This record gives sequence, structure tokens and C-alpha cells, in this order.
Amino acid sequence: MGRRKLQLQRIEDKSRCQVTFSKRRSGLIKKARELSVLCDVDLALIIFSSRGRLYEFCSADSLAGILERYQSRIAEEAVASGAPKAEDPQAGYSSLHVHDELLKIVQRQLEGPNFEQFTATDLLQLENLLNDTLTEIRAVKTQLMMGSIRTLQEKEKLLSEEKKLLEGKIAAGEKSGNDTTAAAMATLHLLR
Repeated sequence: MGRRKLQLQRIEDKSRCQVTFSKRRSGLIKKARELSVLCDVDLALIIFSSRGRLYEFCSADSLAGILERYQSRIAEEAVASGAPKAEDPQAGYSSLHVHDELLKIVQRQLEGPNFEQFTATDLLQLENLLNDTLTEIRAVKTQLMMGSIRTLQEKEKLLSEEKKLLEGKIAAGEKSGNDTTAAAMATLHLLR
């Protein structure tokens, strides 16, 4: 007796849907792992559940490496086909965007109950990624701080010049005020 063919349609029952998703997700990840081992291929699998939870599998050293290879391949194919790079939908992704997405993946993975599924290699990759991203963030922070320091130094210079100008005006006003006061006293002295 053979298996009956299931008609594919959306599962309305939430609990049944969750059970089916969990089973099929596990099967899909298992098949991806088998494919990467048997055929010696680099493979990345990213799954978002209906609740927004992220599940991923990567056979290579890093997901970022596979994503970068994918983006460069797309760019090469766009150039080869003669399409302008601006029309490439992947052209807008920068390395910071990739790092931002990977940090979100790390955060979700560490917050979730699947922490035990990480291998030592996975944790080492995450650590390296975090260190690289931290280095980039520190560089940007340093540039911003240096810009702020330059701006404050320019303001200080302008305020110092303005202070000198005002001190000169006050000194000139006191001098002319002293002359006016002396003339007024002389006039009063003559009137007596």
C-alpha cells in the first residue's frame, strides 16, 4: 500500500501548523546538511517562521562569506548581461548591512532556547564576527568623535576671536567714555 498524496494548502489550525513547521524545518535542515556533506557544496539555509523567528544552517565557515559570494556572483552576472549595476537589486547591500543582519541573527539565536545547538566552531565564528563588527563600530565612533572635537575647536576659536573683539570695543568705549566724562567735568567746573 502506497502513501496517499497530500494536497498542499495552508494549515489553519495553529498548533498543527507549528508541529508541521517544526518537523519539516528539521527535515529540511537535515537534508541540507546531508547535501553539503555528500556533494561537498557550500550551502546556506535561512528560514523565518510565521512568528518571525529565525532558523539557519550554514555548511561553510560563515554565512557572511556565502552571502558575499552570492552578491559578487549576482554583480558579475549583471555585468555580463550588460545590465547597469544600479538596477541590481542586491547592489544596495553594503558590508555593514550584512554585519547588521548577522548581529541580529546572533542576538536572536542567543536569546532563544536553541543555545545548546551551537558547536564550538559556530561560537568561534560568532565571536570573530562580533570582534570584526566591534572594530568597525569603534572606527566609526572614533571618526564621529574626531569630527565633534574639530567642530568644538572651531567654535572655541570663533568665540575667542569674538571675545577679543568685544574686549577691544569695551576698552574703546571706556576710553571714549573717560574722555567724555573728563570733558563733562571740565564743563561743570567752568560753570561754577
